[in-house]
Amino acid sequence: MLRSMFAAVSGLRSHQIMMDTVGNNIANVNTVGFKSSSTVFSDVLSQQLSGAGLPALGTVGGTNPRQLGLGVRLQAIQMNFTQGAAQLTGRSTDFSIQGDGLFVVNIAGTQAFSRAGSFSLDALGQLVTPDGGMVQGWSATNGVVNTNGSVGTLRVPVGQSIPATTTGSIKIGGNLPADASDGTGTDPATVLSSSIDVYNSLGTAIPIRVDYTKVPNGAGTVDWQVDAYDPDGNKIAGPMTLQFSQSNGEITVPAGRSLNLTAAQLGNIKVGGSAPAGGWNTSGITLDFGSATAADRLTGAAKTNSVSALSQDGAPLGTLVSFGVSQEGLISGVFSNGKNEQLGQIALAAFTNPTGLEKLGGSLYRATVNSGAALIGTAGTGGRGTVSGGTVEMSNVDLAQEFTNLIVAQRGFQANSRVITASDEVLQDLVNMKR
Repeated sequence: MLRSMFAAVSGLRSHQIMMDTVGNNIANVNTVGFKSSSTVFSDVLSQQLSGAGLPALGTVGGTNPRQLGLGVRLQAIQMNFTQGAAQLTGRSTDFSIQGDGLFVVNIAGTQAFSRAGSFSLDALGQLVTPDGGMVQGWSATNGVVNTNGSVGTLRVPVGQSIPATTTGSIKIGGNLPADASDGTGTDPATVLSSSIDVYNSLGTAIPIRVDYTKVPNGAGTVDWQVDAYDPDGNKIAGPMTLQFSQSNGEITVPAGRSLNLTAAQLGNIKVGGSAPAGGWNTSGITLDFGSATAADRLTGAAKTNSVSALSQDGAPLGTLVSFGVSQEGLISGVFSNGKNEQLGQIALAAFTNPTGLEKLGGSLYRATVNSGAALIGTAGTGGRGTVSGGTVEMSNVDLAQEFTNLIVAQRGFQANSRVITASDEVLQDLVNMKR
């Protein structure tokens, strides 16, 4: 009778822990990055009333041991590291991990790990957790991230500027009409133009105009004269020759499909009658007419006039206006001059046994002797998941399952309490026998 009572007491304790675990799961149903837990029970040592009997052939059969269980014990509380649903937040400092891995966080010099990617920027531009933990990764140097170095605190330099980029190439595409007038008849020679702003070393925008003048064709070619002009209308380069094949309308001269405005020619540019401050690349500016297979290359077919300057690679001084993250965890800044530059890369940690991590509170974990060492690297490599920006991972608590577990725990607790009540009644009857 006493054994049944003590066994039931162990059942009460175990089911109370089960209810505590379920209650904690339900309480954290909306906690970002939370991983639910479940309890595992096992029986305790059994008292052997008699051992097993050896069978004797033709005489007596064998007998099984008679053992009396002494109750139940909590064997483990297992964490469930399945993926939680992603919630779109739109905040550029919110990140979620799709797959395995955890963010690396430095808390007062202690390395911790988290699945909760609800971060923000502090006064120093550091990427931090709500509790002030510093998110770890690799910061960029001159727009380049070196992931071979040690991890450190990630910083997004709000207000950072990047220097002006001197124009080195102008991309020209479209079509120069092969049947345009070359001035040998009654019509004047056709002159077509394309204009674009280029930037010198100080980021000054200077409009350059390129004229294309139809000239009499050579043997098997369609010929154009190319001249470049500054904003004041002064010719700074030309005449240069541009020839197309009469058979297919593709450029034959120059063979490299580009012309060059030299640094000396660019140095003669006048704006409002004076030379603007700033210099140019020693190689000047290349007028690039596109590769022979490019869809936006310059061609020389008939009828259509669509020549234009498509783009150039220079830019003025730019300041950081926004940033985003790639699936590899690479943080890229968008600057006011339209340029993109790498700012850093988020580090992720993988563990051989993530369920062996120790919870620290604040959605943080710490490595233990049974979790294995943290394998820190970039997202999408070494079994680590990918990073999604503007989203956070929600709790993986399944309310339907938790309410079911709550009922099971309640009934288990209730049944064990009934065993104690029944044992007490039997003891009471035994005491009453003396009366």
